[in-house]
This record gives sequence, C-alpha cells and structure tokens, in this order.
Amino acid sequence: MSQRTVVVTGSTLGIGAGIARAFYAAGDRVVISARKANGLAASLGPRALFHAADVTAPAQLRQLVEAAVGWTGRLDVFVNNAGLSGWRPLERIDESFWQSMLDVNLKSVLFGCQAAAAAMGPGGVIINVSSMAAKRGTANNSVYCAAKFGVNGITQALAKELGPRQIRVNAVCPVLVSTEGLLSALEQDYSPAKGRVAEFLESFTRANAALGRLPTVDEVADYCVYLASPQASALTGQCINVDCGVFPQ
Repeated sequence: MSQRTVVVTGSTLGIGAGIARAFYAAGDRVVISARKANGLAASLGPRALFHAADVTAPAQLRQLVEAAVGWTGRLDVFVNNAGLSGWRPLERIDESFWQSMLDVNLKSVLFGCQAAAAAMGPGGVIINVSSMAAKRGTANNSVYCAAKFGVNGITQALAKELGPRQIRVNAVCPVLVSTEGLLSALEQDYSPAKGRVAEFLESFTRANAALGRLPTVDEVADYCVYLASPQASALTGQCINVDCGVFPQ
C-alpha cells in the first residue's frame, strides 16, 4: 500500500497524540493539529507536520485538509479526535456551556468529515473518536452525552452517504482513559469523582471493567490504526467500544 497521509485533530496531547504516534509508527505521513504546537511533530520526524487549527471553525478545518493535500498530494485518513469533557447538573447548564460543548465535540466532527470527504478518493477512511457517553447517559453529563450521541449518529449516517464513494466512516467509543486531560476534567465541579479522582477511577474499574482494568491510550490508538487498515475493509458505520468490557454489546 502506498504511504498514506493521515490527519489527526486535537493531537498534541492525550489520546490524539497517541493516535498520531501510532500512525507514524505504521509508516504513514501524519499531520498533527491543535490550536498550538508543542513540539510533537518535530520530535516524531520528517513524516510529521504540525498545522494549527481551531476545530470549531469550519474554514480552518478546510485549511487543515488543504495543508495536508498540499504537503503530500493526498488525504487518506482523517481522525476527528478533538474533544472537551465537562459536567454540569441540569440547573447549571447555560447557553454558553451548551454551545461550547457542542462546538468542540459535535460541530467539529461534522465539518471535519465534510472537509475530509471533499479531498478523499476511494479507500479513504474517517475515524471519529466518540465515547462511552455516546452509548449511555450519566448524571450531570447530559450535554456531553448529547454531543457524543450525535457523533455516533453522524458516523452511521455518513457511512451510508459516503459508502458509494468507497469511503469508510467508523467511530471508537473509549471509556475513561487516563490522560492529563481526563484527570484534569475529573477535578471539575460536578464530575463523578467528587474531588477524589484516583479513588473514583479505582472504584469504577473494580465495579465495571470485565478485564479488571481500563484501556490505555495506546490501545485506543492501535484500534484506530486497525480501522484504517485493509484488514478492516468491511467495517463502516460502526461505533466500537474500546472499554475492557465495561459495556458489553
């Protein structure tokens, strides 16, 4: 297979950085994108390029795709990874919170898919990083759940729409993955950790995970690489749990 060009949004830290590293290790050319660079692209090597983009701005997503195509002449894989966690009880939700959560978690995915599909030919792959929150609701999490349920809906609808062009669209739905971003988010008011993050993660794992542990960044990243591979050529429209058996389906 020819060397692919892969774009990953929100990929300087956390799960996104893991996805970028995994595709780079697979031999691909990887465009790393976030609002600000942190040196990850330079540290990976010559097959990595950083391009700044605000995923809530459709014009910047189009420019991101243009930068990737301008660099290598092609776009093969686009990973909508950028996201934002936040908990609020119903009575504390205002329009600003609603809009910011949907802009980052949902609007960015739709317009990322739009920009990517316009540049892809047959064999193109779009992967949306969704969440276990796209499968079941939890307290104080209605806005985030609404956004992530929407991501799964977009994934399924676009799989049907883009399938005739031989572009596959899938989503991964990780449960809690220990990253700096998640740990910081769990410190927020109204999060299920209630100020005791390590305790919460331990008790959640013990009570819910069939394998007695939670997935790692690398496991989520490796699944994305698999979904973009020829071995997954029959998979589209799927929203696949990466959860160590927290929510068997």
